[in-house]
Amino acid sequence: MADPSHIPPAAESPARPPIELRDVSLGFDEKRVLEDISFEVPRGATAVLLGVSGAGKSVLLKLILGLLKPDSGEILIEGDNIAPMNETSLYAFRRRMGIVFQEGALFDSLSVYENVSYRLREEGERDEEKIEDRVRQVLGFVELEEAIHKMPSELSGGMRRRVAIARAIISQPSIMLYDSPTAGLDPVTAHTINALMAKMRDVQHVTSIVVTHRIQDALLLSGFIYSAAEQGLHPVTANGASQAAEATQFLVLKDTGLYFRGNRQEILAARDPYLHGFVK
Repeated sequence: MADPSHIPPAAESPARPPIELRDVSLGFDEKRVLEDISFEVPRGATAVLLGVSGAGKSVLLKLILGLLKPDSGEILIEGDNIAPMNETSLYAFRRRMGIVFQEGALFDSLSVYENVSYRLREEGERDEEKIEDRVRQVLGFVELEEAIHKMPSELSGGMRRRVAIARAIISQPSIMLYDSPTAGLDPVTAHTINALMAKMRDVQHVTSIVVTHRIQDALLLSGFIYSAAEQGLHPVTANGASQAAEATQFLVLKDTGLYFRGNRQEILAARDPYLHGFVK
């Protein structure tokens, strides 16, 4: 079996940020949800998206996926504005993305193998040997190869979430979107999911946005670096501080706008009552 740590990363185009929003606004009926949102996520970086319930975090992910259209503004994926694109044109861009939902969204009637391989088959792969090899690679990456023939009903919540990550990365996306990936999990299992997200960032150099209500997740992602050689997370040292700062940024939504953008040190030092509510 191929070493899962040697799964080749997605092709890179360093000249353009993988994700960039320019003055994006959206409303439903008369209610404004997002107003003039602008930010970019550098290649290989993670943006942690925070905000109270209803602030528009999940809506923002749907805009980036092209599932919703903004009322105004541009959403650039690898430099191309997807906002005006039709469904046929969007398909190619969605192939570059993986998404993990809070509930995992597995097909209960399919085995782990069938769930993880689903996207490959949907994209037209028919070589069963290639499919099995790739499935075993990504299950090895999330440390779940032994569960390959199990059904979702036989898995714990944390295992289901890891299978969802394996399914999301099967086609080697250059962008990952996580919608509350640790919600409802115990602290130990949540740590495992966070380690996998850091592994995708630090080993595969995948660009990602993480929606979360748990500041513990954000602080772990910004304070630890995944070591492929030692197969685990390690606290950031003085030498690695700049690397971690560049790898993780914090985006905070409030009252339809982008209220804060900064690094770990800046959000921890904030005395603003709204920001302090996330880090206390």
